[in-house]
Amino acid sequence: MKFGEYVYSKAVTLCFLGIGTLLLDIFLAVTEVALAFIFALTVAIGVMAALWLVAGFLIEKDRIQRLEQVVNELPEKYLLGEVIPKPVHAVEYRYYEIMKEVSQAAIAAVEKAEREKEEYCEYVESWIHEMRTPLTACSLILDRAKETDGCGDAWNGAEDVSRKLRRELKRADNLTESILYYARMRRVGNETQIRKVRAAELIREALWSQMELLTAAGISAEVTGDFEVYTDGKTVCFLLKQLLINCAKYCPGCHICISAKTGKITVEDNGIGIPSHELRRVTDRGYTGSNGKRLGGSTGMGLYIVKELCSQLEIGLELASVEGSYTRIALIFPCREKTGI
Repeated sequence: MKFGEYVYSKAVTLCFLGIGTLLLDIFLAVTEVALAFIFALTVAIGVMAALWLVAGFLIEKDRIQRLEQVVNELPEKYLLGEVIPKPVHAVEYRYYEIMKEVSQAAIAAVEKAEREKEEYCEYVESWIHEMRTPLTACSLILDRAKETDGCGDAWNGAEDVSRKLRRELKRADNLTESILYYARMRRVGNETQIRKVRAAELIREALWSQMELLTAAGISAEVTGDFEVYTDGKTVCFLLKQLLINCAKYCPGCHICISAKTGKITVEDNGIGIPSHELRRVTDRGYTGSNGKRLGGSTGMGLYIVKELCSQLEIGLELASVEGSYTRIALIFPCREKTGI
């Protein structure tokens, strides 16, 4: 800071001081005070003002230099509000409080970004391990097909290999779609496309997409009802796929009932169910539960992604289950009268 800049910052005070001195001189002159005394008084006031400016400039310059030193020594500049010295003036103190609020907001934003980055890296790492499973299975299927080449019925063997490969490739495709939606839901900006869709069409599309996995798991499905709703059909279809994938993973041999009533799609299976003490946590990020740990190969991300996407689309998510009896998950759609984004 230069001395001229400091003087300019005190311009209002100096103006009032000059006007006050002028009025005082006029008053003294009217009262017939000696001009020599008036001159001496004016000079004295000027000298005091000059000394006040110099002293104030030196003090403020020292404060700024110490503040700049603190800033230069800080590894993260947004932490300045946490270490800046408290001022003594009322206006400066209010600026100080505002700076602390801004600094705390910046710290919270950085911590959130770091946490999300760590979560994303963890999910990508688990996704890579999961992706290796179907790819390894494909390699084993092809290796066994080579070993048995020329033995038995060639047509049936080729058909069996093709069916197994399609199933493993579908698992890889599901994993890829999951990480794409996970990345999209973390991105700034709304990419949803709200339009009128039919629930039955979305259910049929999801079932057809996961037919290989459901058939391999010995799962049968029953679909009833239909209704029209304004929503992002592509995302809702993905949500239904995730629920079907969970059924194929955790409830082989079960029967699935999917019902579509006005504003509500319910997916219910008669599988192993979820322990009551785990029911509240199954949608938490990374939570696998006892079933996931027992069966293995679970990332604990499926229902978490479903919950987050439902929140973005303002879709209600209800989950009920009785261990050893059933699991029921319902998607409850908001009322929308027109399309939008």
